[in-house]
Amino acid sequence: MKFSSVLKQSAKYAAHVPKSGVFPQGFQVGSIASGVKKNGNLDLGILVNTNKSYESSAASVFTTNKFKAAPVILSQRVLEEKNGKGINAIVVNSGCANSVTGEVGLKDAFEMTKLIDERLGATSSSTLIMSTGVIGQRLQMDKISKGISQLFNNNSFGNDFNSWLNIAKSICTTDTFPKLVTSNFTLKNGTQYTLTGMAKGAGMICPNMATLLGFIVTDLPIENQALSKMLKFATDRSFNCISVDGDMSTNDTINMIANGAVKTDEITEDSPEFLQVRDQVTQFAQKLAQLVVRDGEGATKFVTVKVQNSSTFADAKIIAESISNSMLVKTALYGKDANWGRILCAIGYAKLENLDSLQTDKLNVSFVATDNSEPRELKLLVNGVPQLNIDEERASQILALPDLEVLVDLGTGNEEAQFWTCDLSHEYVTINGDYRS
Repeated sequence: MKFSSVLKQSAKYAAHVPKSGVFPQGFQVGSIASGVKKNGNLDLGILVNTNKSYESSAASVFTTNKFKAAPVILSQRVLEEKNGKGINAIVVNSGCANSVTGEVGLKDAFEMTKLIDERLGATSSSTLIMSTGVIGQRLQMDKISKGISQLFNNNSFGNDFNSWLNIAKSICTTDTFPKLVTSNFTLKNGTQYTLTGMAKGAGMICPNMATLLGFIVTDLPIENQALSKMLKFATDRSFNCISVDGDMSTNDTINMIANGAVKTDEITEDSPEFLQVRDQVTQFAQKLAQLVVRDGEGATKFVTVKVQNSSTFADAKIIAESISNSMLVKTALYGKDANWGRILCAIGYAKLENLDSLQTDKLNVSFVATDNSEPRELKLLVNGVPQLNIDEERASQILALPDLEVLVDLGTGNEEAQFWTCDLSHEYVTINGDYRS
């Protein structure tokens, strides 16, 4: 299955890609097929902040992989030098990750951002960069440079739906659909603002973060330290709570820019609206992150792993992650096999921060249906005691659903965490067996 036909044929495309939307004020986006991708699909995108009445704020969360790609290293430098202020563009490319390419890779990444900065008349670096694709290959800078020039020379930028959808397409690799989300929000003081975000990712998806590129933009004025805290909080509960295959990329990046085009008081950590905006950004990021799992390579199921009544949020998240990353759990889900012992196994080897979070005589595990069929919850383990007369037919019905939930109740506190994962199918091997071809 080649990617060139995936976007055209995917049933997921119709289910998850919006057909219209309203987008934040003061941003323009453009995209082009530069020729880096062999199949001729869109592979280069640029976002530009056009609002000059407010110095934009920016924040990012990057991969923890030791082999950080050149775009990650350069973007980190730019953010540090600018102290998260005055970032006015993001350039993204797909088809080549520009990773493990040494000094020449850094030079190419810098050249990409320099081309944008010059076009915007910036006196210092104000562009962030993201790349995705094959690792260990050098960027075709002749094609990238030509593509950037064409976008600016032809003024191929807009704030309309098609412009945003196309830039979301430009960062896709093995994705079967572009991941674009946009929503309007109203603050308690009556201020209306917009969040728009996009992400790419279908494989090499593991917490912290994934082969995951994404950015979120808003027209609210948000102070840069407040924005950084919002994004960290949101990422810990969204992009760092997804798993497809347990592999962590060298290029993972989530960027967020607030350009202040909406005329209202700047949001700081002390603002009465701070927590409301933080929670809205978190819910928005969760929706975007879930699309990555729904598009998991070869996936047939979207699974919510909910761990509740934990003594700490951290341990609830650790257990949810352990279950979500288990290859044995994933393959059982694919095979519709109610082998809940694999779930217990994953709970048991989770590396908890507080051992008191897990007490086996208080542990409850269930499968939960999401289609309103009854019984909705099928109990597998109650207070540490296996349910020996499990309704296997009902278990098979729940496991056959495209959306389902694994519910774990620790009974040791009142904190909870959720992870989103998928099954692991034969198709995953097929896709990754010829990724470079």
